[in-house]
Amino acid sequence: MKSYFPGLSNEQLHALGAYHTATEISGQPQLWLKTWLYLYNVRRELKDFLLPLYEKDHLQIILTGAGTSAYVGDVLQGVFLKDRKVQARSVATTDIVTHPGHYFHPQQTTLLISFARSGNSPESIKAVQLANEVCSRIFHLVITCNADGALAKEVKGTNSFVFTLPPESNDLSLAMTGSFTSMLLSGLLIARLEELADLKDEVRRLADYGTKILQSYFPVLHEAAQLDFDRAVFLGSGIFQGIARESHLKLQELTDGQVICKFDTFLGFRHGPKAVITPHTLMVYLFSNRDYVQQYERDLVEAVVNGQKGILGIGIMEHAISGVHLDSHIILSDDGVRLDESLLTPAMVLPAQMIAFLKSIHLGLEPDNPSRSGTITRVVQGVKLYPFSKESVNE
Repeated sequence: MKSYFPGLSNEQLHALGAYHTATEISGQPQLWLKTWLYLYNVRRELKDFLLPLYEKDHLQIILTGAGTSAYVGDVLQGVFLKDRKVQARSVATTDIVTHPGHYFHPQQTTLLISFARSGNSPESIKAVQLANEVCSRIFHLVITCNADGALAKEVKGTNSFVFTLPPESNDLSLAMTGSFTSMLLSGLLIARLEELADLKDEVRRLADYGTKILQSYFPVLHEAAQLDFDRAVFLGSGIFQGIARESHLKLQELTDGQVICKFDTFLGFRHGPKAVITPHTLMVYLFSNRDYVQQYERDLVEAVVNGQKGILGIGIMEHAISGVHLDSHIILSDDGVRLDESLLTPAMVLPAQMIAFLKSIHLGLEPDNPSRSGTITRVVQGVKLYPFSKESVNE
């Protein structure tokens, strides 16, 4: 597979313990196109399963996963309300397992949409089992990168649908990259399932944006990764807050915690968290492509730049935004055409993935497995699950 990391051959990437991460980051634009095709091929069956559910009174949609997979739901919860007019909420499996009564009601019709790379995290299985135990009207949609995972095998019957992404989405490296963006894109497309054919061109444009980041902005991101920063802040408004959250985790994971990261919204950052900025802080701003939102984002950038602005400020935006004065700008388009705001989200995480990968190498770590102590693993270890009874819901 081709890698967009100049100066590093496949042999060098293998020697650095970086081959899988490099190819998985680089392969995302093609993976997005393939994700659209995989969905298109099952669109009729998926419509037959989902559309009747959307018509049910008081339907509750819960978007769930653990870690990075949970952040998919953070982005999508507003999308389902906007595009489907159905209320959805993002709840991590790690929250469901300890407090199922806070999220499941025995009499409420619930669609649990589970996102999982391997499908072998113990909390993913337990969340499905708890939903089945507590809810009398439960439906499951599993979106996974692994057809052979325990989660894909756990759900069965007419109340369930398993959508398996292309095999290359099942990242071999520790940190989730292509798995995150392909699961996210599938969720965005499922929210607009009836428009799937018409969305093909938009997915192609998204892939073009991803390729531009990988090819044209490598020098900018490589230079940023060489700087002496020990903390980083990622800011995003609305649906981009979930992308900021995933970005902060990616850099923190791939640097084995040597870079401590934070995420927030542009407006929320003013309310205390701005104190985290030091001269050794990398600031990354994920801009909306909506004029209304950008008013607030520009104001925050100005406030930061006029104070303690950190070691470097990078702005990621679909088009150039007047009045934004940062050290570096990653601009995805110059033709004036806008993607739907939500469809920008998979591309917006690529710069963080690339900085994290390059910073990991700069620190002498192996990006495919950066945790020297084994503190973090590809599939979480050491989780002990306990029996649950329906009586516990109201305790």
